Amino acid sequence: MTVTGIITAIVVGLIVGALGRLVVPGRQNIALWLTMLIGVVAALLGTALSRAAGIGTSGFSLLELVIQVALAAVGVALVAGTMGRRRAVR
Repeated sequence: MTVTGIITAIVVGLIVGALGRLVVPGRQNIALWLTMLIGVVAALLGTALSRAAGIGTSGFSLLELVIQVALAAVGVALVAGTMGRRRAVR
């Protein structure tokens, strides 16, 4: 993977993370950097899954983007649910 490919993956991951957070209903009490990290991981996993399935092998694919956003939404929901349980009782 080239440097341009890595930078593109990061930018797409940031957008995917934001969209994933918007898809999840309610308020998520997680840091913005964690949402970005989830988005980057979801973008990379979504690309790998779609390429393995033969979807979006070249150029832009809307179905690949939907897979990435769905993975990001699941990631945000899981992390928000986990982080929400760790609150200290005052």
